[in-house]
Amino acid sequence: MSGGQPSIAPVWKQPDGKPVSCLEKIKVLNENLEEIRAMIADAVEDGVLMGCDPAQIRAVFHNLVEAAAAEAPPAKRDE
Repeated sequence: MSGGQPSIAPVWKQPDGKPVSCLEKIKVLNENLEEIRAMIADAVEDGVLMGCDPAQIRAVFHNLVEAAAAEAPPAKRDE
């Protein structure tokens, strides 16, 4: 399922709101985002092909993201 909209990478921000400036970090974050986008697209397509409700699939993935965010370590603060 690669016929969707092209991915537009966000401006990655630090906890203080300043943009992340390290190009290697930005590259890794963008690669991670694209991998996740592709995995989700494949999983949604599989679910729909197997007869699942697309709204339920979205809700399950939304809950998964929320749970992962809740488990994330606290943001690092520069000293």
